Amino acid sequence: MTIRDTVLRTLSHTNWKLALPALILTCGCLIVEAASDDPEVVVPTTAPTTAAISPNGVLTPAPAGASAPAPTTPAASSPLIAKSPGTVVAPTPSDEPLMKLPVNARHMLVVDDTGRVLMSKEPDTVVPIASLTKLMTAMVVLDAKQDMNEEIKIDDADVDRLKHSKSRVRVGATMSREAALELALISSENRAASALARHFPGGMPAYEAAVVAKIRALGLSHTALADPTGLSPSNTSTAAEVARIAAAAAKYPVIARISSDKSSAVEVNGRPRELRNTNHLVGAKGWDIRLSKTGYTEEAGRCLAMRMKSGGQTITVILLDADGSAQRLRDAASIRKSLAKIAAA
Repeated sequence: MTIRDTVLRTLSHTNWKLALPALILTCGCLIVEAASDDPEVVVPTTAPTTAAISPNGVLTPAPAGASAPAPTTPAASSPLIAKSPGTVVAPTPSDEPLMKLPVNARHMLVVDDTGRVLMSKEPDTVVPIASLTKLMTAMVVLDAKQDMNEEIKIDDADVDRLKHSKSRVRVGATMSREAALELALISSENRAASALARHFPGGMPAYEAAVVAKIRALGLSHTALADPTGLSPSNTSTAAEVARIAAAAAKYPVIARISSDKSSAVEVNGRPRELRNTNHLVGAKGWDIRLSKTGYTEEAGRCLAMRMKSGGQTITVILLDADGSAQRLRDAASIRKSLAKIAAA
């Protein structure tokens, strides 16, 4: 029988004044229960302490003076961060106290380049990743070492017949391979990403085999990519593994340069076309973003993979399944603000 049941029974058989102590105890329990339902993420600060992981995956600070608890999850489930394509390093557990940070995104991971997890919210859940897929497409295309000045053509096969998404490039349009890469990374242009895959040496079957090989090389056991654009809901991964994809993509200077440009101009059909980054934080005051990719489908929600400088470190931020663009930006701003406070402490 719960404390609540005990109080109700007592109230029904005795004077309310005699039941008052039990009533006060119940109110205290209800407050604790309500607090435990608060969906918050925790962030390390500066002094030593221990922490535990609750059943819903949220880290909570341990009482002062508590000893370190035994691990609650297998070591194999720890996220790994790519140091270079094909090599990874396990994150080091934080021995710092934690402060609460509410975020809208249902899955989030923030790590530094040593692999240390700074913030986390259900990072190992497999979910659709939408256009974050294009980071993998870019890596595979660059690995093929094709002529970036070679012209490629948008074909009818590049038209989105799954989601019927809009496009700024018409069927029959021609552009250089590098221009297509800029369209795919800056403007998240689906037809450009599709054309890059179609013009892969050996065509689409060879591209798909290269993607499978890249996933294996990066040690991604929970990532599956069904198309080069991210339109398919079968393009899935976890926040932990997307962090590894972003860290690997950052090793490609072309991807880092293109994706961190606020705007650019490319030639399509021999005419200049202005592009603006889909991540409005790129180039904004106070932000030093070194790599960026946004994503959206109905199944994936609003997603963001980003690497930025903060407190002298390069930080990887992954947000998956936020409710809207504004929420995604607010989450990123909240994370940046918290990192700045930690660095200044």
